[in-house]
Amino acid sequence: MTQPDIRTLGALKQSGYQPRSVKQELRDNLIKKLQSKEDVFPGIYGYEETVIPELQRAILAGHHINLLGLRGQAKTRIARLLVSLLDEYVPVVAGSELNDDPMQPLSVFARNLVAEQGDDTPITWLHRDDRYTEKLATPDVSVADLIGDADPIKAATLKLPYSDERVIHFGLIPRAHRGIFVINELPDLQARIQVSLFNILQEGDIQIRGFKVRLPLDIQFVFTANPEDYTNRGSIVTPLKDRIDAQIITHYPKSIEIGKRITKQEARIREEQRGLVTTNEVVHDLVEQVAIEARGSEFVDAKSGVSARLTISAYEQVIAAAERRALINGEKQTYVRIADFLGAVPAVTGKVELVYEGEQEGAGIVAEKLMGKALRTQFLSYFPDPEKTKKQRDKPNPYKPVQDWFGSRTIDLLHDASDDDYRKVLDVVPGLQDLVKQSVPGELSKDNMHFWMEFALHGMAEHSLISRNRLTAGAQFKDLLSSMFTMPNFGDDDDDDEYQSSRKRKRK
Repeated sequence: MTQPDIRTLGALKQSGYQPRSVKQELRDNLIKKLQSKEDVFPGIYGYEETVIPELQRAILAGHHINLLGLRGQAKTRIARLLVSLLDEYVPVVAGSELNDDPMQPLSVFARNLVAEQGDDTPITWLHRDDRYTEKLATPDVSVADLIGDADPIKAATLKLPYSDERVIHFGLIPRAHRGIFVINELPDLQARIQVSLFNILQEGDIQIRGFKVRLPLDIQFVFTANPEDYTNRGSIVTPLKDRIDAQIITHYPKSIEIGKRITKQEARIREEQRGLVTTNEVVHDLVEQVAIEARGSEFVDAKSGVSARLTISAYEQVIAAAERRALINGEKQTYVRIADFLGAVPAVTGKVELVYEGEQEGAGIVAEKLMGKALRTQFLSYFPDPEKTKKQRDKPNPYKPVQDWFGSRTIDLLHDASDDDYRKVLDVVPGLQDLVKQSVPGELSKDNMHFWMEFALHGMAEHSLISRNRLTAGAQFKDLLSSMFTMPNFGDDDDDDEYQSSRKRKRK
């Protein structure tokens, strides 16, 4: 829709324009989208049967909304998508700072202009993107920032007494009249600032110092809050919660598939990276599994949550690790490796809030444990369960040839090894390729085969069939017995205990 070519109040009246409140506007446009089976909140996955129906009911009811959930649950994105439910253009009195409707002027400026010029009052058109206002709640936010205050400079310039309404400098909320106003992290607002919102939410008016001014503002309020904030930095005062009509609880993806859709949509992978690095679904599964392991880990504070940004950043670093390796080796194309996945530790360390035990372990160790557990879990999706194979006397153990070979040998898989060197190291291990062929269905390309061979080694290490020690530049694999008094496998709690015990014995 192009901007209407109507420039005066008289022409607007002749067009048949009828004012509507913001909530009515949202409601009417939502009804149209629902009737036409249109996707109301594109790009929001995992909420189709939970959050989105609740949100639609709140809009149809004309309610102010509080989106309550842990970090990284798309609360702000949902709020911003509400803009699509507004009319594309609405008329405003030209020059008004409160987006006054020409048919229902609100400010002194607009009322006086309409009174003076009547049908010749000039109007302009406001796009829906300009009707969205967002404020991050911080402890330094003042009533003047949100509501407004008397402006002594304006009073002096216009030679007006302080009793005149025209000396008021309006804050963000009055300037959001006829639009959507979002306050992110509401509990971070000081209690006295939250109190200033009471009248706006209930009666629709504002109070500024001692002015007798009543502005029936037309605003759709959306708040976001983290449940942790209720006991951490601050809380939402009870009367304010009572005035927010609908509290909608968000959640993390309930399956790996939903998480993968979100990560693929949000990850910023450049075209040159896509051309250089070939990846697969297993890497996506591993990245999502890290978040799942973190949300259930005893080292991570569950009340703080694990943001979806963890998987997005981790996947970006996996691709960057493969790209860096290809650039170092002068290769025009490369295939992603498990080593690239393990190189994404920095994306995990800053995204999890550790409890005391986790702090004692260290952020890096915890991140490695989580990635190790992700490997361990996903390994069982493709390869036989090592515990079950030990009990099956009538079938050959598919892992035994590999284990036997490592009885007297070691291999080093270096992070920055060229593709040729990488393949040569893996091809040395007899029985490894046969293990992959028995476990992974379908024809595998050469690159894909070596990815699975590396995955098999890491998975076997996580299940204590062989040992994996961390090197500065990679990982070393050898038999389990020879490494009992050396570096532990990351991700294996039992090995950590053995490692600490051996350290104590050596000190004695």
